[in-house]
Amino acid sequence: MNANFPESDWRVFRELREVALERFCERVLAKIGRMTADGTKTFHARYLEVYKYIDDQDHHLGSAFNNPRRSAALMQLITMISFDLITDEELLRFTERTRSAVEILR
Repeated sequence: MNANFPESDWRVFRELREVALERFCERVLAKIGRMTADGTKTFHARYLEVYKYIDDQDHHLGSAFNNPRRSAALMQLITMISFDLITDEELLRFTERTRSAVEILR
């Protein structure tokens, strides 16, 4: 798959991966903040809710960000897009070839 992911796109991917990772973590932490602030639930109930949420989100984090390789970049990019972590404007930084592949595989 390396031949399908040009070097220029790999450089963009590595840069946007960091941006997307920050967005992902920001969203998760914001939701955890809302969960922990819910005074209608016991502390234990909030703890359990946060634990389950983090466990679920960790699976998403792994699919989008773990082990970044050029051979996996296209699928990880699609995953990031599906989580609304990459904007349309940022997607335009990739080559037409990669954008077309993203549209086909989405």
